[in-house]
Amino acid sequence: MPDTNPIIGVLLAGGLAQRMGGGDKPLRSVGGQSMLARVAARLTPQCDGLILNANGDPARFADLRLPVIADAVAGFPGPLAGILAGLDWVASHRPDARWMLSAAADCPFLPRDLVRRLDEARRAQDAPLAVATSGGQTHHVIALWSLALRAPLRDAVVNEGCRAVGRWMARFPVATAAWPATPFDPFFNANTPDDLAEANRLASLDEA
Repeated sequence: MPDTNPIIGVLLAGGLAQRMGGGDKPLRSVGGQSMLARVAARLTPQCDGLILNANGDPARFADLRLPVIADAVAGFPGPLAGILAGLDWVASHRPDARWMLSAAADCPFLPRDLVRRLDEARRAQDAPLAVATSGGQTHHVIALWSLALRAPLRDAVVNEGCRAVGRWMARFPVATAAWPATPFDPFFNANTPDDLAEANRLASLDEA
């Protein structure tokens, strides 16, 4: 753990997976287990607890034994709604926590030092947000969030209809932590059947 300040992780699995043909994309198999299980296994040692953001019947995720929370706003408005739901859950159930990690549930190769390095970046840059980057690309949903952002985020999502994570983050100081994109990008995410095939190929490298 980064220090004695608890950090709770929210796994974002609330999307419609239209490019994957629908259904629960994070439940697709990579390297013999679901992407969601891989993400949970990677983040469990790094966080002081995990929750899952998903819509519909939570029973389909029972094997993970995680709290399942639906989007804070109806109509599948995107990851900001899931992040807001996560912040609300942490504020209600873990009042000792002041920070929350968000991570996409279709990124099966997340770094094992993700939370530590994001926490170091936000401290060094005195920012309420810390975001992962690799290969010159910013991964806005892989981020560390201050619980103090709940109110402005709610206003943006509910009253402004804001949907773009990066555009909303630009309103605040944002720290960054960079990872190499070789031999493969640790933030590779599987959006299409071709991506899923590539993820299965990369799984052998990840386990090497």
